[in-house]
Amino acid sequence: MQDDSSGCIHRIDKFIVPADSVPAFIERLHRIQHTVRSLPGCRRDLLLTQTGGAGEFNVVRWVEWTDAQAVADAQAVMQQRFAQEGFDPTAFFVQTLGARADLGLYREV
Repeated sequence: MQDDSSGCIHRIDKFIVPADSVPAFIERLHRIQHTVRSLPGCRRDLLLTQTGGAGEFNVVRWVEWTDAQAVADAQAVMQQRFAQEGFDPTAFFVQTLGARADLGLYREV
């Protein structure tokens, strides 16, 4: 069995975003990506929009991290940055834009 503190970690965030909110949603995620991609341990950061299929999620973000420590460090950096900007992600994405999210960390099996 793998130790949870080592090995690649995937953050996969799936969103249901109302059509009229997609442009503002994508714009903010691109700004977040700009910072995340510069952080130590970030291997890949993709933002995907649904082009077909019956799934309910129309926006997916997938970030590949080198390990659990990189994820923890990135979360701390982003929380600090949001506090400095006075940005509340939940308020903006959920309350302002009406998006719903399914967020999770995953490991390859």
